[in-house]
Amino acid sequence: MTTIAFIGTGIMGKPMAENLQKAGYQLTLSESRSAAPASLVDGGAKAYPSNREAVKDADFIIVMVPNTPDVEDVLFGEDGIEPVLDASKTVIDMSSISPIETQSFAARVIESGAAYLDAPVSGGEVGAINATLTIMVGGEEATFEKALPLFGAMGQNINLVGDNGAGQVCKVANQIIVALNIEAVSEALVFASKAGADPARIRNALLGGFANSKVLEVHGERMVKGTFDPGFRIRLHQKDLNLALTGAETLGVSLPNTKSAQELFSLCAEQGGEDWDHSALIKAIESLSNHNIRGE
Repeated sequence: MTTIAFIGTGIMGKPMAENLQKAGYQLTLSESRSAAPASLVDGGAKAYPSNREAVKDADFIIVMVPNTPDVEDVLFGEDGIEPVLDASKTVIDMSSISPIETQSFAARVIESGAAYLDAPVSGGEVGAINATLTIMVGGEEATFEKALPLFGAMGQNINLVGDNGAGQVCKVANQIIVALNIEAVSEALVFASKAGADPARIRNALLGGFANSKVLEVHGERMVKGTFDPGFRIRLHQKDLNLALTGAETLGVSLPNTKSAQELFSLCAEQGGEDWDHSALIKAIESLSNHNIRGE
């Protein structure tokens, strides 16, 4: 039986690991960051106190942690897995981190003899729970094909987009589009409400037209109802947009609307909203407009 070591069982990682378990894979979990979820342990996963112990006998190692330094720590830190890597193992980083650092991490892991894929995801907690994630993969085609059954247990739209680092580039591009779409829906609903229209009815009408999007469908409903529990936290989207803006500066690319979305997320954070769902960006538009679409 294929064994998967899963490191990082938070909002996204836990349901992803649960779907792998449902697909029949044996899981090993590291408790170096937090206690192993009871649902996974009850389902047969084995928990170990350290990363190295968790991955020692694993065929695949999936990392799903918040940021670039977290991935670096899992791979190369004090309890890093590098010393126990060999040709029998494939490391799959499904976190959303720096494309440039990813290339460096991949080279170092490959030097150890192991294979490496960067495979960040999109679809949020709902997609993780329902195994409908979009998975953007960078790495060698043979390694991708080997890992494809695992990806199929967690997602539906699965694409190899290039060499190591390309998956992370794709995720940054995804986060630009999502942020700007959230900003557009927020502005439209605030405009409609301020003009005297019912934002719920406006949203329903727009769902049938060219303005329709997953953001309008899912996050538009959150905005209308004021349900901003994450989801995907604003601070994590800020992290992703920072990767975009830093990369754009390096490449000499102008991203003016990405910058404005980041400023709006920052305004939410200043109001104590770092851990709101990113659909709460509408609160920044409402604040700047002195108008709340829910009449609060």
